[in-house]
Amino acid sequence: MTTVSSSPLPEQADRQLLKIREMRNVLEFDLVKGASGDETLKPLQAVPGFEKDAYSAPNLRKEIEPWLTSLFQSEHLSLLAGTGLTNAIHYRVTGKAPDGFSNRTYAVFDKQIQAEAKRSAKETGRGEPNPEDQLRSALRLAEGLNILVDGADSDSLKSLKAELATLNTDIDAAIRGLIEGILGAECGVISQSEQREDALLILVSFLMSFASRTGTRDRLHVFTTNYDRLIEFGAELAGIRLIDRFVGSLSPIFRASRLDVDLHYNPPGIRGEPRYLEGVARFTKLHGSLDWVDQDREVRRIALPFGATEFKPYLPEGCQNVLIYPNDAKDRETTDYPYVELHRDFAASVCRPNSVLVTYGYSFGDDHINRVIRDMLTIPSTHLVLINYADTGNRLTKFFYDSKRTSQITLLIGSHFGDLGNLVDYYLPKPAIDRASIRMAELLRSRGLTDRQQDDSSKNAATPRNADPTGSEEL
Repeated sequence: MTTVSSSPLPEQADRQLLKIREMRNVLEFDLVKGASGDETLKPLQAVPGFEKDAYSAPNLRKEIEPWLTSLFQSEHLSLLAGTGLTNAIHYRVTGKAPDGFSNRTYAVFDKQIQAEAKRSAKETGRGEPNPEDQLRSALRLAEGLNILVDGADSDSLKSLKAELATLNTDIDAAIRGLIEGILGAECGVISQSEQREDALLILVSFLMSFASRTGTRDRLHVFTTNYDRLIEFGAELAGIRLIDRFVGSLSPIFRASRLDVDLHYNPPGIRGEPRYLEGVARFTKLHGSLDWVDQDREVRRIALPFGATEFKPYLPEGCQNVLIYPNDAKDRETTDYPYVELHRDFAASVCRPNSVLVTYGYSFGDDHINRVIRDMLTIPSTHLVLINYADTGNRLTKFFYDSKRTSQITLLIGSHFGDLGNLVDYYLPKPAIDRASIRMAELLRSRGLTDRQQDDSSKNAATPRNADPTGSEEL
């Protein structure tokens, strides 16, 4: 992990963190409970000579938070959120992951579908096949059978037509299960729970850490592969206005010409270029959204309440969802409208000099997105920060090493870094990082105020949740 530290660590811890940077460039930590019940940090892969003292969150915080703070104030900043974000919030509210999209048995051709799903999962490095692999295999099979039986009336194909009809019924049921799983995840986030308010506060703080940029920096751009509306819900709670390509109030319509419409202001008495209005971010859903529909060959957003228990009552007659389902043509579908516009936005946003892309909960399972990220890293001044609860199938570390750009990547893996509460409390920059606070820090340093004095003076201002006020407790 490439980092810079704002203050010297204890000599031993500093030497050990330097060793882990030189050896692996990756920090992987999980939370474990000792015999006394106390939680401590443990590296997923042991590094010789790395002592226990360096595992404490305060030590890691001094190493990581200043680095992320500097990255978040880069000229261009983008956030790519995957399913891990929804899973993290849902788990904090309900104590379990969303039920979501589960493996199923197909009434016909099940043996062939499961075999192909297993093959494709192995090919992509996932190991065991998931429901997306199954649905992708079923869709490919149905596509081939449609070609085979189209226009054929021979007796030998009659039974095959009947089996195809059954297969299509199973596929429709699988897609309905996907939509119901998304609705269930949204319902879980707003369910009556003692942990709900704390979880939503963490979501707001997470989004504000990214959105709090100086007015002279380029606008934050948030991307997501999720169909659910968790980011939109969190942005409303945080008071963040999201700019997407939709125009209108009653039935917003997707317009290819509206992304650059933005909000600026001129500070009183200051000449020159206008500043960006605070609390605004650009927003792009790369795979579509639960509330997007195709109506009269136009993409519109319907008034589907967050956490609705049913979808059909809100769907206009004759409309269908605008989602990229997990099928074999998923890569090619991104060249169709409106996805061509969305993925062009992604490439244009991240493939710029002095650009930083932060991913959270994205498992690098989409090649059409990964290609853009690889292209971004060919620009020497760009940087990629990968934060994930786990590295399923070793896809993150594989991308890290295969990219041959390890000095441009910061990789934070494990249940400690993947926990949103830990991220917000210890490692993400605090909101409202502006010129005043930067200038104040410069003045304090110029007057000889040591880092230790700064730490002491700030302890009473804010103490993270579950943190020891003395700063000595390990998580």
